[in-house]
Amino acid sequence: MASQGLLADSGAGAYLAGRQAVYEKDFEVAARYYSRALSEDVQNPALMERVVQSKLALGDVDGALPVAQQIEEAGLRSQSAHMAAVAGLIADEDYETLLEREPEKLGVGPLIDGLLAGWAHLGTGAAAKALAQFDKVAAQDGLQGFALYHKALALASVGDFEGAEALFADHDGQLTTISRRAAIARAEILSQLDRNSDALAMLADVFGARTDPGLDHLIEQLEAGERLPFSMVRNAKEGMAEVFFTIGAALNGEAADDYALIYIRTASYLRPGHIDALLLSADLLEDLGQLDLAVELYKKVPSDSPDHHAAELGRAEALRRSAKPDAAIEVLEQLSVDYPDQPMVFSSLGDLLRQEEKYEAAVAAYDRSLDLTEADDPGLWFVLYARGISHERLDHWEEAEADFRKALDLNPDQPQVLNYLGYSLVEKQTKLDEALDMIQRAVAGRPDSGYIVDSLGWVLFRLGRYDEAVGHMETAVELMPIDPVVNDHLGDVYWAVGRTREAEFQWKRALSFIDPADTDGEADPERIRRKIEVGLDAVLSEEGAKPLQVANDG
Repeated sequence: MASQGLLADSGAGAYLAGRQAVYEKDFEVAARYYSRALSEDVQNPALMERVVQSKLALGDVDGALPVAQQIEEAGLRSQSAHMAAVAGLIADEDYETLLEREPEKLGVGPLIDGLLAGWAHLGTGAAAKALAQFDKVAAQDGLQGFALYHKALALASVGDFEGAEALFADHDGQLTTISRRAAIARAEILSQLDRNSDALAMLADVFGARTDPGLDHLIEQLEAGERLPFSMVRNAKEGMAEVFFTIGAALNGEAADDYALIYIRTASYLRPGHIDALLLSADLLEDLGQLDLAVELYKKVPSDSPDHHAAELGRAEALRRSAKPDAAIEVLEQLSVDYPDQPMVFSSLGDLLRQEEKYEAAVAAYDRSLDLTEADDPGLWFVLYARGISHERLDHWEEAEADFRKALDLNPDQPQVLNYLGYSLVEKQTKLDEALDMIQRAVAGRPDSGYIVDSLGWVLFRLGRYDEAVGHMETAVELMPIDPVVNDHLGDVYWAVGRTREAEFQWKRALSFIDPADTDGEADPERIRRKIEVGLDAVLSEEGAKPLQVANDG
């Protein structure tokens, strides 16, 4: 270990450690080691670039700036360096210098450069130039929506709410549906125009019953007749922060997570109170496996924020993924006290309790969630399905079956529900024909799911249709080669068709894949060992079960 530490202290060692950290998306470690490597090779362009990228991913724009300026002074082209330099100018509100930069040499990208120029003109007091710049961007292929959205925000930021609403209302209100923030911005604009009823109708049209505490708070204010302040973007600096957020949000899911992250982090740097940027940054860090960083960001959302519940839900999930289930449960239990009327809080709590095999408590949480959920909520089927699983694990089969069937009433072709109910019926040796139909439908919906294909092979086995079962079970093992249950099932099917040596091989494979710490697993190691010793027929006889019998064999 000491030699590894010495190696990391050398220039080459620090570079290699930085590369490994980048591979693992550990931006803190990457920034530290790349900075150390750069200190020994101060003119290395690749190291400078990596330092800037790592620091931007951490939201440390101030830390990235000196290196970014060094890159620009050397005449090097670097999008990340230009982004840091631009962010520094915006933070200083030096809009004149920003407008003097040459996009061809020092630009971040055509869309972001164009939008930033519009806001920079507004920051210098040149409103007409600002609007003309947004129109110039809108004239480019594929950029109209972004440009008109920011033009509307710019108009609203200087008090021209009529002009802003005209843009939102044009083209059947398409700008309104760009994002949740766009709908909220329009609601604030309509409220400023004393049109609260129109704002409420617009929100109902966009979100329907799928609201959240943040939207609920907004709706309550509108219903009370309050005039909402226009808080989405109040000045040029906040408008520029919104540019970085808009682009980052558009990149989310379309580009690499760490690339989208630097845009969102820059938005947070320019506007620290940008809650949506905090939440999206934390979400991206979760996706990148940086769970501790995500937890810290979620904790930065103030407790009095209407979006605090969303942050706490995210924090609980990050804690769960960090193997801290007790801490996650504690967060959700407190959240259920703070937001007693939010069904998602209780369903999330139920999911976590179920994963921790605390099924009684999970059922209680799901009960509360279902009490609060609207009958037309599209996610209702899943809560019923999850509660059904909890009931089934508690051996409350009547209640479990009822939940599964209600879930199928709402979502008739849902593969997970079809498979779980069908497989459960198979295991209970009841309604096997119906179970087969359900599982066949599940396989049709998810032919690449090893669990579901396994269920089809297993129901055919239970029906005594052994030859038919073989192919499906072999496919299931191909899809899930190290799953102990699937390998155990294939062993049973092989035994049933007389392929005893292959059966013993599969049972031995199944044994090798069983996790000794998994006490709730379906694969029973003692039963598998007994099958290897005496065969499946003898084990069934010992258990008092019916012997294997081929269907329709007379």
